[in-house]
Order: sequence, then structure tokens, then C-alpha cells
Amino acid sequence: MPTEQPVIDLEQERKEILKRYRGLLKACKRRLEKGDKALIRKAFNVALEAHKDVRRKSGEPYIYHPIAVAQIAAEEIGLGTTSVVCALLHDVVEDTDISLDDIRGMFGEKVAKIIDGLTKIAGVFDARTNSLQAENFRKMLLTLSDDVRVILLKLCDRLHNMRTLESMKRDKQLKIASETLYLYAPLAHRLGLNAIKIELEDLGLKFTEPEIFGDIETKLKESEPERKKFIQKFIQPIKEILAEQGFKARVFGRPKSIFSINNKIRNKNVPFEEIYDIFAIRIIIDSKTEDEKSDCWRVYSIVTDFYHPSPDRLRDWISTPKANGYESLHTTVMGPEGKWVEVQIRTERMDEVAEKGYAAHWKYKDQGEADRENQLDDWLRRIREMLESAEENALDFIDDFKLNLFAEEIFVFTPRGEMKTLPVGGTALDFAFEIHTKVGEQCIGAKVNHKLVPLSHPLKSGDQVEVITSSKQSPKEDWLGYVVTARAKSKIKNALKEVRRKIAEEGRETLERKFNHIKEDFTIQNIQDLANWYKLPSSQELFYRVAMGNIGLKHVKEWVKNKDKPNKSSNKQEPTLEQVVKQVRGDKSSDSLVIGENLTKIDYKLSPCCNPIPGDDVFGFITINEGIKIHRVNCPNALQLMSNYAYRIVKARWHGQELISFLAGIKVTGIDEVGLVNNITHIISGELNVNMRSLSFDTNDGTFEGTIMVFVHDSHHLTELIGKLKKVPGVLTVKRINPS
Repeated sequence: MPTEQPVIDLEQERKEILKRYRGLLKACKRRLEKGDKALIRKAFNVALEAHKDVRRKSGEPYIYHPIAVAQIAAEEIGLGTTSVVCALLHDVVEDTDISLDDIRGMFGEKVAKIIDGLTKIAGVFDARTNSLQAENFRKMLLTLSDDVRVILLKLCDRLHNMRTLESMKRDKQLKIASETLYLYAPLAHRLGLNAIKIELEDLGLKFTEPEIFGDIETKLKESEPERKKFIQKFIQPIKEILAEQGFKARVFGRPKSIFSINNKIRNKNVPFEEIYDIFAIRIIIDSKTEDEKSDCWRVYSIVTDFYHPSPDRLRDWISTPKANGYESLHTTVMGPEGKWVEVQIRTERMDEVAEKGYAAHWKYKDQGEADRENQLDDWLRRIREMLESAEENALDFIDDFKLNLFAEEIFVFTPRGEMKTLPVGGTALDFAFEIHTKVGEQCIGAKVNHKLVPLSHPLKSGDQVEVITSSKQSPKEDWLGYVVTARAKSKIKNALKEVRRKIAEEGRETLERKFNHIKEDFTIQNIQDLANWYKLPSSQELFYRVAMGNIGLKHVKEWVKNKDKPNKSSNKQEPTLEQVVKQVRGDKSSDSLVIGENLTKIDYKLSPCCNPIPGDDVFGFITINEGIKIHRVNCPNALQLMSNYAYRIVKARWHGQELISFLAGIKVTGIDEVGLVNNITHIISGELNVNMRSLSFDTNDGTFEGTIMVFVHDSHHLTELIGKLKKVPGVLTVKRINPS
């Protein structure tokens, strides 16, 4: 029986569109100048007409999306009229008959340039999966060099897509959410868009690991009344003293993001209940620009007079702001009931900059903030440098680039006292490349605080570094293991490539002489045939091997002797990726890879990095040489695979594995009591009839830690076992671990 189509009330929708448009104008009100309102209205009318017959996956009119993106740009980042106009029009060139020239004629060159940048980004996406591919990520970053608003608007677009991801299929949700966590959240962090970064991370977690997200969200709601009571008790005396001292201040507590709480649970290996910094107290003062620094320190003094601070937990990002412009004083103090509490102290200007990033800096530019703008320009300049000299391998480039998006910073100094910013873990060699490419390439060592150190020496904040160079020095292959910055890695790789190219040129001349010696034509075809015969990826690699002596005259003669015979190994055609995908998706009734049925032609393996078992939420990843590997959705490598290789991901589901046992690991901790091990083994073998492969327990001063390897049928079987073990007296934690 056909499903009934929902009845659409067009009049109701028209009213809703106008209501949303008026909401957008309200968000822009603060910044509207003469003529701006008419310009926004014009853009709205063009977008409304262009998208009039289009609907989103949720069934809503498409125009809701551009209005929402424009609202985020105006309200949550604080962008002006040009950006709002571009947000309203961001999909028209790509999705409708309106051309870029039409936009240029109606709205001018600047708007057209930003729309062009946004359209280029749209072209980077894989149309089938709506997923960004690593090979094209560079193109997206190149749009930064035209106008940073392109990337700010792309972040607004992505945020709205994440907020409305519910209506997408599960596999699309996974791909888009993984990509958001992998690239967009770090990008928002680097641009100082803290509020957007936090929401992107939380939404990313919600769609990649819904159970974990729901669990933490529920616990936060349950503990809210108790938390509010504690926060009130903590801030009341501070509010009173600040008012007495003449400060105009807002003091409030806010919970940390679900994503950051989950990271703490994982990294510190503690349950939710044992995380003390689930919230932070924020003190925001109204202060004149010239008094900001001294006022923040006065407030710090008031707080620490009242509550004892932890001496090693003071973070001063007012004297040395973060590279993304973040300024704040952070301290951790001992509050009521013996609980540690994080306190953040900043001014209204600093708070707006912390939440809205560089867009907020532009507002304050006249008040001596030009240096912050220079930092953004400097960051964009570095990206351009990386793009111009990026190696062929786009995935290496992405990993290097991403590494630098999220890295915490240290501050080090030149012998003249000039400050340089490096990521935590930055080495003497990173510092040398930070000074200048030539200095990096000729670096033989460094003096840190007047002591001689090797190239690989990791630097700490406050170090003074003097680089020692030699004109005879040149970059080495092992240098790549000494550096952490993308800039240094890129420069070293380029230098090594240049050396290899020069050696290959010599090899070319040598090979030409060998060809002449055996009276063989030195043609492009023959060179390519010789490279193919020895399975080399390029003619340059062939020349390099000739120069290094790996391929000599006898090898060339052997090729000449056999070149007309078929190369047996080259006859065997490897199936292409498309063929494998078609093979997997050959079953028209389902686009899933079914694990466990009689799949004679499909070679799949359970990936050892996450050890999936039936019942786990999984996906298939098509490898080049090892068939299909099955990964858990929350596998440590899942984000990277789904972001960079979305076209190789296939849906997978379990079937018919009830009688097969899979190896799973469990880690148990608790208080050492008599008979505890006996109780645990009784539940495993006696009550649930689970076979154990290995069991190891270690006790230390009254506590114990045990690792048990068991054979289970599926994730429900394992969950039941974990639940029963948690009830054993003396057991504190039970969690699943990777058997490998």
C-alpha cells in the first residue's frame, strides 16, 4: 500500500519563512548601515525565488537553510552585511540557474568573489557521499587566501547541517559527523570560534557515538540541581566582594562540553562521577582597554584570597595570548566541600573574542588590536606556504595540517628576545625552520638557555634558543622524526625531493649512455617500459635507482632480452576499487555488506585495531590489497577513514554468527578482597558459560587490576557479562578493552 504524502500548507510555510527572515534582520540590527537592509532583502528575494521548488531531506523548504546560515553568521560570529548576503546566496550558483556573473551584476565583485570561493568548496565534495576527500582539501584551503569569510561562512553552513543531521541516513550521518570532528572543529578552534567548535564537537560525538553522548547528557541533567547549588554557594561571596571593590562583573558557572568530558573519561580512565572539573566558573568584568590586564589580576587576587589556588594550575593567556587570539586567566582553586574548581577571569572584550574569534577582533581593531589581525594574516600566510610547497601525498598533508590546528602552544625566545610560538613538543629543529627555511636546512644544533642541545631537543615555554648552522649541512631523511610542525615537515620533504631530483638527473644521463652502449633507442616509451618492467612508479624513480647503482647494465640487457615476452606478473589484473565496490554492492536488495553469510567472492577481515564482535555498530573499509576490513564505528581510526576515504566505506551488518565465538578483552579494577577472583571466575564460567582464554590479576597495596580474555557470541553477550561483573562486591570498574 503506497504511503500517503504529508499535506503541505504553503500559506503556513510562507508565514514561517517571513518570520525567520525578520529574525535574521533582528540579528543584523546592531551592524546595519544605510542601504544594508535593502541589500539583504534583495539577496533574500533572489535566494527565495531560486530555491522556491526545492526541499531539504527533512521535507522543509530549502530556503530555511540559507536563512539559518546567515543567522549563524550574524548572531553567533558577528559578521556584517556582506557576509549575510553571501550566506543567503551561498547555494544559488551551485544549485540553480543563476550564474556567478548574475551575482556580480546584482551585488558587486566582493560578494561574487566570496560566493565563488564557497562554490569551489562545494565542488570539492564527493557528490555521492557529500564527503570531503583528502585529495581536494587543499583546494578548500586555497579559498582562505582570497577572503577568510569564505571559511567562516563554510563553518556556519556546516554547523547548520550538523544541527539538522537527524533527517539523514545513518551512514551519511557517520561520514559527515566524522569529517566534522576530523577537520571542521579543529578549523573553528584555530580561528578562535570557541562556541562553534564546542557545538561541532558535541554534535559530532552525538552522531558518531550516540550511546556515549546520551549517557553523559543524562548524567549532566541528573547532576544539574546539585551542581547549581554548589555553584551558587561558590560564587555568592565573590560577587559580594567584587561589588564592594567597584567591579561591574558577571559571575556564572557553565558545564564543560560533553565532548571534552568524554575525552577526560577516556584519557584519565575514570568514570563520570570522578571528574572534578565538569564545570568552570567564569568571571567577566567590564573594564577599560588600558586597565584590562591589571583589573584581571586584581580579580585573581580577590578569588585566591578567598579560595586556595593550586600553584601548578595557573594559566596566563593575558600576557601571552594563544595563537588564535584567546585571552584569559585560568586558575584552579579549592572550593567548598573539598572540590577543585576551575575559574576563568576575562573582560567583556576578551569574552567576545574567545567566543566569536577573529571576527570579533575586527570590531576592536581601532583600539590597538591590529597585531591580532596580523596573527591571522600570519597564519593564513603559513597555510599558503604549505599549499604551494605541499607534497604529492594529500593525506600526509592533511595529517600535518590538522596536527597544527589543534596543538597547544609554547612560547620560546630568540637570543634578541623576540617571541616565537610553537606547538607543544616543538623541537630545536622546528624553531630553526620557524626562523627561516635556510636556517632550518643548515641547522647542526642549538643552544637552549646557553647549553648545547641536539636537533631533536624538545623545547619548553620560556626557553631562549640560539640556532647553530653550517653551510655544509643539508636536510636528512631522519629529520622528519625530529620535527612536529607542518611547516618544518613540508620544508624538509621539499629539500629531500630536490636532492632526489638532482640525483635522478645524473641517473638519466647514465641510463642514456647505457642505452647507447647496447644500441637501444632512448625514447620515452622505452624508458616507461623499463620502469614498468621493474614495477617502479615513475621514470624519475628509475633514474634515481640507476644513479644509486641499483639498476645497472645487466638489468637493462635483461629487459631488452625479455621485453617482447609477456611479463607474467604484470598480466595478473588487480581488481579496481570500483569493481570491488560493485561486487560488495551487487546485492540489489541491500547496499550493506553482510558479515557471516556465504560471501564466496568477498574477502573480508575483522580489523585488529578495534576487534569488532557481532552486535557492534560496524562499517566495511575497502583496502587496496587486503580485501575489506571491518571496523567498529568508534574505532580510533574510524574518524580518519571516514573523512579521507569516504568513497571506500561500505555499510556492514552482522548475520548468522550466533554459534561462533569472538575474542573480547575486559579490564576489572577494585579493592582486593578474599575470594574476589573466585567470584569473578564463577560468574564468567559458571553462570554465563563463557570460555576464558586468559586471566591475569595484579594486586598492589589493597587494590587490584585484572585483565580477562573471553570468548563471547556478540556485544549483548559481552554487555551482560560486564553488567554482572560490576555487581561483584569489591569491583569498582569493568570496561571492554582491545584484546590485541
